[in-house]
Amino acid sequence: MHTNSAEAGPLAKAIVDGVGTAPHVSVAICPPFPYLALAGGILKGSRVALGAQNLYPEKDGAFTGEVSPAMLLDLGCKYVILGHSERREKLGETDAFINQKVRFALAAGLDVILCVGETRDQRDSGQTDAVLNRQVAQGLAQLSAELLSHLIIAYEPIWAIGSTGHDATPQQAQEGHAVIRRRFGQMFGEKSAQALAIQYGGSVKPDNAAGFLGRPGVDGALIGGASLQADQFLAIIRAGISAV
Repeated sequence: MHTNSAEAGPLAKAIVDGVGTAPHVSVAICPPFPYLALAGGILKGSRVALGAQNLYPEKDGAFTGEVSPAMLLDLGCKYVILGHSERREKLGETDAFINQKVRFALAAGLDVILCVGETRDQRDSGQTDAVLNRQVAQGLAQLSAELLSHLIIAYEPIWAIGSTGHDATPQQAQEGHAVIRRRFGQMFGEKSAQALAIQYGGSVKPDNAAGFLGRPGVDGALIGGASLQADQFLAIIRAGISAV
């Protein structure tokens, strides 16, 4: 929940100009709802795709304050982030509700970035694997196999996000990704698991991006605070290009 209209436009323009025709990487930005149309106009014709931070799992109707997949598609969105830790923790979203969103978004034609991750207490008590297995299994329940190519999973250990005082290591990120890929393979087969893109999202910055993106099984990054400064975001993108 950052930026205003005077900031969002120049930020999107700087990212578009900085990315240029960069090969081998996919780049998207996911502004707050009020600035989707503004950013979408700037991104049009560029290599940078548009995404949203959330949606409601209905086509339309009496759901005051909510935003449908059709509305996002109408604005040119390709991606939507679902299951983000902040929505799980602060707004009480359950795995079952997130699963509704995932299935509805994919059926509507959006690419989904599903976020999963454990808290500090869960990690300290040895529950990391169980939490990730549960969130993947329940978040992707009843998912149609033909839609798997439109799914990305983002591993965001909650204890490593923002100013927690704790940073995950590239090794810990790689281990989390391996757990996710293993559970996904059990659900949808090894071939689908190897094709799955898994991003890491936990305070990725220019000075640590290469360490994360250079790890096998870490296919990208979901950027928070560093995406609010074009130079920082572009530096992370360059790290991704170098890691390919």
